[in-house]
Amino acid sequence: MTHTTTHVMTEPATGSTTEVAADIPAALPTHTGRTVEFAELPALMSLMTGDEKHGPAATSTLDALWVLYDRVLRVSPGTVADPERDRFLLSKGHGPMAYYAVLAAKGFFPVDWLPGFGSYDSPLGHHPDRQLVPGVEIGSGSLGHGLPLAVGTALGLRAQGRPGPAVWVLIGDAELDEGSNHEALAYAGAAGLDRLHTLVIDNSSATHGWHGGIASRFESAGWSAATVDGRDHQALYAAYGAPHPGRPHAVIARVEPKNA
Repeated sequence: MTHTTTHVMTEPATGSTTEVAADIPAALPTHTGRTVEFAELPALMSLMTGDEKHGPAATSTLDALWVLYDRVLRVSPGTVADPERDRFLLSKGHGPMAYYAVLAAKGFFPVDWLPGFGSYDSPLGHHPDRQLVPGVEIGSGSLGHGLPLAVGTALGLRAQGRPGPAVWVLIGDAELDEGSNHEALAYAGAAGLDRLHTLVIDNSSATHGWHGGIASRFESAGWSAATVDGRDHQALYAAYGAPHPGRPHAVIARVEPKNA
């Protein structure tokens, strides 16, 4: 059973408006207010259509994002401006559908925004925009930027004397092809940024990979690191909460290969 929600879109050349209807499963909330369960996320993701989707980039992150927002991050729709909130930065911004689905499920914006994904006048672009989407900390999508920004965020919080907020950044394994990430992880380890956490989604997209595995790359730079099944919610939760005094922490979440 479905109901129809109508989105009004403005044509850029003429200024005229067009109504676009989208069917939303009736069991799902069209506005924030009801808790959405993990099993409902595929239905939310199915509302986002179009030719520009990076499907594997999004689906590979779904479980890891859900566990993080459902059980770990200290941030909510009511605390997005609280300086003591935890920060989450999505570096893997070229496939944001899972991120949008989780944010909608957690009430950061209405579910009925989702069918407008990627359309003119929709706040939900193919890359997330921190000025348009509640709960988004950075505009992202250009690979290799998120981890350096997370290092800067952790340094800024340290300089402000705020030891409470945790900083989390999600990157893809292919982002480790970018030199900027290696500079950032080397600095973070040397600086002992123990409020910094990097979540690496490993779907075998990296050009060369790493001898000894991705975790060894972080450990060699002074990080704590754990490798887990990226579809196992309990394993993810345990890895997220592993103690790492005096060191930044990396969780490598292994999922099915991108082209499997």
